[in-house]
Amino acid sequence: MLAESLICLALNVYHEARSQSLVEQIAVAQVVVNRVNDDRYPDSICGVVKQGEKNPDGTIKKDRCQFSWYCDDKSDKTYEKKSWGVALSVAKSVRDGKTTDLTEGATHYHAVSVNPFWAKTLKKVTRIGKHIFYRWEK
Repeated sequence: MLAESLICLALNVYHEARSQSLVEQIAVAQVVVNRVNDDRYPDSICGVVKQGEKNPDGTIKKDRCQFSWYCDDKSDKTYEKKSWGVALSVAKSVRDGKTTDLTEGATHYHAVSVNPFWAKTLKKVTRIGKHIFYRWEK
């Protein structure tokens, strides 16, 4: 039986970066772990991955999540076997601290194709593949 934290992290890697390089997938996973270690975010991997604004009934508001795939109202049940296996492997390595944090402590990222409002409020750290990574000013 796989640990819930591993599944949550692998789901995030899969949905956010499965078509990207291994290095980029590791960086996406590292952002989740960096958030777990930051007092501004939930203190668990699943808490970080599932974080979002809630409706009065407690359900997550559509398109108001930290990671868009989690509340975009699209099915998350179909997985390409090879990509899912890679996502699980990446998630385990990052969760278990067996990778170097190439993001230099980043807590945010976005695809290069978008320009989110919050990007100008954070320090740009690096670009890895098709994602730009940011962290809070120290």
